[in-house]
Amino acid sequence: MLLFTLSPLTAATPTAVSIPLLDWSSQRVISKAIGNFLTTENYQVQYKTMSENDLWGSMARGLVHFHIEVWQASAGREFQLMVNKKRFIDLGKHSARTMEEWWYPLYVEKLCPGLPDWKALLNCSQLFSDRNSTKGVYHLGPWEYNDADLIRSLGLNFKIKKHQNNDLIWQELEKSIANQRPMILLNWTPNWTDQRIPGRFVKFPEYHPLCETNPSWGINPDLKYDCGNVQNAWIKKAAWKGLQEQFPCVYGLIKNMDLTNEMIAEASALIDYDKVEEETAALLWLDKNLAKVQSWGDDGCFSNGSS
Repeated sequence: MLLFTLSPLTAATPTAVSIPLLDWSSQRVISKAIGNFLTTENYQVQYKTMSENDLWGSMARGLVHFHIEVWQASAGREFQLMVNKKRFIDLGKHSARTMEEWWYPLYVEKLCPGLPDWKALLNCSQLFSDRNSTKGVYHLGPWEYNDADLIRSLGLNFKIKKHQNNDLIWQELEKSIANQRPMILLNWTPNWTDQRIPGRFVKFPEYHPLCETNPSWGINPDLKYDCGNVQNAWIKKAAWKGLQEQFPCVYGLIKNMDLTNEMIAEASALIDYDKVEEETAALLWLDKNLAKVQSWGDDGCFSNGSS
């Protein structure tokens, strides 16, 4: 059992590896797969369910010990701020490259000519409206993006519907596809939709750092955020500052961990498309990728690992 001191800054010496479970499927499945692997290596493991907003402070205080999926577009700014303050450690990038952006099922292009160019949305926003408004509805999960600013700066006739979790978005998508109804949502790659549902990302004006800081940059001279999210972005790993000292082999495992797009997409697909229970999905993913997970271990750390 993990015990905590009364100090708001640090945790007592932990006896179990504490792993956060956030609100998207690939992170949960792969985190549990890593936890299962550590359990077979005689580590005590515990999980803590939390939002990404709560993760940063929890990891800085050692209440959780590592995070395997820091996505640049949604979390890069907060992540870098905490790293710069030396609140926790940047353990490097995965091979996987990502994009997070507005996305639609491919059949929508027949109804909204001009897509994926964002300007097409200026003429067909009503296709995405609900009964309560003439504005198009853009579906977003419980994550922090600059979509409200994007809508204002590009003059899009859209409103945001924020869902408590991504399961609710996929349910809406499933119903929309069944009825061939237009829908537009925040999606990302790698994700289960990559190989399961034909679709495309909207092409907004290309991202540039000045888009976020200088209103005069871009097509709207008066407002910031008149561009899309960064493309070909990174996914990183992060760790509590005390992890290397307390659990050196776990530290090495996460530092060496290297996920590909396919590995992340498959973890998501097991839950969101194949409808496998989370515990089973973690076992299936680990079984398929066991040799690779073992190879991430430092010499002498794990059975059947690096030698």
